[in-house]
Amino acid sequence: MASPFRAIQSNKWLSLSLLALCGVAALSLWFSATAVIPALEREAPLGSVTKSLFTGAVQIGFVVGSLASALLGLADRLDPRRFFMASALVAAAANAAILLVEPGSPAVVHCRFWTGVCMAGIYPVGMKLAATWAKTAPGARADLGLLVGLLVGAVTLGSALPHLFNAWGGLDWRPTVALASLAALAAGLAINLVGIGPRSEPAGPFRAGAVLRAWRDRPLRLANIGYLGHMWELYAMWAWIGLFLNASFALRLSPAAAPLAATLVTFATIAVGTLGCLAAGVLADRLGRTTLTIAALAVSGTCALAIGFLFGGSPVLITAVCLIWGIAIVADSAQFSASVAELAEPRLVGTMLTVQTALGFLLTMVTIHLVPELVALVGWRYAFAPLALGPLVGIWAMAKLRADPASLKLAGGRR
Repeated sequence: MASPFRAIQSNKWLSLSLLALCGVAALSLWFSATAVIPALEREAPLGSVTKSLFTGAVQIGFVVGSLASALLGLADRLDPRRFFMASALVAAAANAAILLVEPGSPAVVHCRFWTGVCMAGIYPVGMKLAATWAKTAPGARADLGLLVGLLVGAVTLGSALPHLFNAWGGLDWRPTVALASLAALAAGLAINLVGIGPRSEPAGPFRAGAVLRAWRDRPLRLANIGYLGHMWELYAMWAWIGLFLNASFALRLSPAAAPLAATLVTFATIAVGTLGCLAAGVLADRLGRTTLTIAALAVSGTCALAIGFLFGGSPVLITAVCLIWGIAIVADSAQFSASVAELAEPRLVGTMLTVQTALGFLLTMVTIHLVPELVALVGWRYAFAPLALGPLVGIWAMAKLRADPASLKLAGGRR
């Protein structure tokens, strides 16, 4: 007897829509603890190192989990839906455990670490699932950029949701953590309804050394360097823009209005990147991956340089620049992953995507810890400016890739 869910699993857009919803729900865990830092500080004093670790521990855990997954080839050797499910369920439990320990204690950091480890079975695996549905027939219009953009857009929205939960939760941080954990639990169950597309390739024999191809192969190396430039900026901005807005709005708004306004604008700044991911996916498939990534990097780098000079100024103007930054800073993210998927050997796509994200998130640990140190040293006016170095390097790498003959593999020949 046919499964009643077969219609979803065999339909490309139904499967991708459900995959995106699962991504939103599961990846809301990423910033669930970071979003409640202001509320947590009302119950327990948090030093700058502790606040950094609320996000940094997730990044560390993700890197550890991703390296283990890449070395063992798990993203290519396991059923991606089962891998996603197990990871989401364990991550939900680890995040929910924060409710059982003392706020601000080392136990919270441990919970965040294990949440990060599990993210390695969610984010790159979700991108691989999306890539299995990409069009590959000769003459067909490329759509891999849009498909991966859909998933990365889900990641972006999932990263923004805790800030919205926090606004609803008022002074109590617990609803934010609880809602994010329940969302990830639901995602872990629902992922089993998602189908695997026809572009799926069986895994080859286990080769631990395959991970080195991400750096040895010149086109892959350039795509990864571009991604590293993007990641130098992205998560530091996402992690600290809320505190920047809170401090800036406090100088212009009432004590009652400033925290809520900062929380809502932070949500909007991150969430609007979802639209950037989708629009960039369509444009990159039509105009070229390197064209899109270079343009997005230029805009986001400019915003990183400019935003500090608006500190303490008009909340309306700051909000407008933040929204532009929020769109541009993540618009190119999926296109670096799509580039790797198109340049890599088909049987190693999952592993190459996992290596790429592991390298990127390893780098984020530098800038996430760098920003608060810069705030203490030079203030918010200049704290974000060094993030512009990442887009500069990324533009160089993608320009080099554009000139490489291998770039003809991108977006059906659109560089």
